[in-house]
Amino acid sequence: MSLSRIRNLLLDMDGTIYLGPHTIAGARDFVEYLRSSGRGYLFFTNNSSASAEQYAAKLASMGIQASPSEILTSGEAMARFLLHHTEHRRVFVVGTPSFEAEVDAAGLVRTEDKPDAVILAFDRTLTYAKLERACLLLRAGVPYYATNPDKVCPTEYGYIPDCGSMAALLCEATGRMPQFIGKPHAEMVRMGLEKLGAAPESTAMVGDRLYTDMQMAYDAHISSILVLSGETREEDLAAADRKPDYVFASVAELHSALEDAES
Repeated sequence: MSLSRIRNLLLDMDGTIYLGPHTIAGARDFVEYLRSSGRGYLFFTNNSSASAEQYAAKLASMGIQASPSEILTSGEAMARFLLHHTEHRRVFVVGTPSFEAEVDAAGLVRTEDKPDAVILAFDRTLTYAKLERACLLLRAGVPYYATNPDKVCPTEYGYIPDCGSMAALLCEATGRMPQFIGKPHAEMVRMGLEKLGAAPESTAMVGDRLYTDMQMAYDAHISSILVLSGETREEDLAAADRKPDYVFASVAELHSALEDAES
């Protein structure tokens, strides 16, 4: 697809827009360009432990203006999936208070008594009581979903267990793994397209990881744009079985290419 035909962008954050506490050079101008050019965009994150409002505040602290409506967490994607693609409305949630609030705001009902589904998220407030109840429900055959398959979450002080590790723990006790919604699963893209009101043929995923961001784009049949400002290096790209549609050093170079494509 020609870059000029891309009217909607799904934007990974860490490694694409910022790296740790610092914005990537040119990221602020890139986001402003997307806004001024009338393109649709969503910031994507697999981290469901924080709300869209908290992510908007984080971006604002870096000088990037974003409203909560321009951010899609795997938590919101989960709520959208349940509401629009299942009949599950009563859910047992293993997640943070922030995620619980997101579930409540979506109109789902949290309950421990005869839920329609068990929902697992990255939970920094995880307790044995939550694990015990989830285990009993899963062994009883209750449908089971999880926000994201990440095994660890990077922090400024090191890597800590993420949703995928918690799913592995429950799998050891129940023999069941959940249906994941977040990256690299195509459902995350589908929920983003629904939120944007965008078509796959005019949408691209922009990210720094081949095995999550780019794989998700391939599976969801949208354009794939890799930036080399985060995890992936040129030697990783050279060894990859499948190459993205476009590769740029960073979003600054993508910004220039989009402008050139319009001229």
